[in-house]
Amino acid sequence: MEFEEIIYEKNGGISTITINRPDKYNSCTPVTIYELSQALTDAWVDTGVGVVVLTGSGDKAFCTGGDQSIREKGGYSGTVAALPLEVGWQQVSLLIRTIPKPVIARVNGFAIGGGNVFQLVCDLSIASDTAQFGQAGPRVGSFDPGYGTGDLARAVGMKKAKEIWYMCRRYTAKEALEMGLVNAVVPADKLDEEVALWCRELLQKSPTALKMLKYSFHGETDGVMGISNLGTGGLSMFYETEESLEGKTAFMEKRMPDFTRFRGK
Repeated sequence: MEFEEIIYEKNGGISTITINRPDKYNSCTPVTIYELSQALTDAWVDTGVGVVVLTGSGDKAFCTGGDQSIREKGGYSGTVAALPLEVGWQQVSLLIRTIPKPVIARVNGFAIGGGNVFQLVCDLSIASDTAQFGQAGPRVGSFDPGYGTGDLARAVGMKKAKEIWYMCRRYTAKEALEMGLVNAVVPADKLDEEVALWCRELLQKSPTALKMLKYSFHGETDGVMGISNLGTGGLSMFYETEESLEGKTAFMEKRMPDFTRFRGK
């Protein structure tokens, strides 16, 4: 799988997705967004992947949202990959939140605008002490009416979330940690070491338990979709049981299924 604007690597159960536009502070084009969705989908279906790491190239920026230099009336210009906003940007956020594996944001610099939203919707965020966080929407004529507001309010509280969005201020990594926006802050030269440590610990945990916990955390807040993900996660486990196979086998053999031996278990 070849990409133009991201780097996608898999090693030892860890999938690393790197936004690779350091000269643009890892701001995203429609191509970037499309490729992020492709990489996340691949990490989802690859049973050898247990943890996903999302980061940016270089040491200046994690991601600074959409590339304003190609923004036009109606959205961002680009190639055939220039999908509508609701299919593109929100799809990436949705994939991060619903892929049944932990996603860690390795925040190596500026996490501004859509970049802050991306690290926000990751399950865990580990930041360099040089990182900065903030939203830019009202300053550039944009906003995030979904996960970027709802998840932020749940993470830092409603008053702080409104301050972050309304005022468009920058926050240090230390401030982000204190408000609950990230999980850990380490010196820049220790960032990779810390991310690797968290990945190793997660890979030692039950993948099914992690999947169901992730779906459970979003079950209450995501409405029918949240309940559907939680239920489908349970269904995938049910399909592995003899009880489920009895129903399928009976159908293929054109007989009534016998579920009596499964009652009371």
